[in-house]
Amino acid sequence: MTLSLEEQLFHLLGAGDRGTIATAESCTGGNVAARITSVAGSSAYMLGGIVAYANSAKEHLLGVDRTILEKHGAVSEACAIAMAEGARKAFGATWAVSTTGIAGPGGATVTKPVGLVYVAVAGPAGARCTRFTFSGDRMQVTQAATAEALAVLSINLT
Repeated sequence: MTLSLEEQLFHLLGAGDRGTIATAESCTGGNVAARITSVAGSSAYMLGGIVAYANSAKEHLLGVDRTILEKHGAVSEACAIAMAEGARKAFGATWAVSTTGIAGPGGATVTKPVGLVYVAVAGPAGARCTRFTFSGDRMQVTQAATAEALAVLSINLT
């Protein structure tokens, strides 16, 4: 039997004695946190999440510096890293994962197409970010981004 990504997190984190996690989500709208908490016992390691869809929420709730938003935009590596670091700090978590992107169908530019998503993980050794470009409609992009966020988080925990 193959474990789901959220079940893998459960096995990696156990009873919370191997660390805790928090989420900061924009384009996934809380789906990462929902999948994590769908596993019984996840309350041992899942501290909470922030859905920061508006730039003002990213700035005020997660501490994303306004200059990052002005210079790089909300859909950027710099913003994703700042979101993950902000969630880690806000919850006092060992690890935090963030998502920011363009789920579509609108909002795209020449340099930032629909399906562009940044996933960042912040942990004890710092933060790193991965860029993805997904295809499909809004729901497909959101689902793919959610799955990749869980996968990237799992990889960083191992």
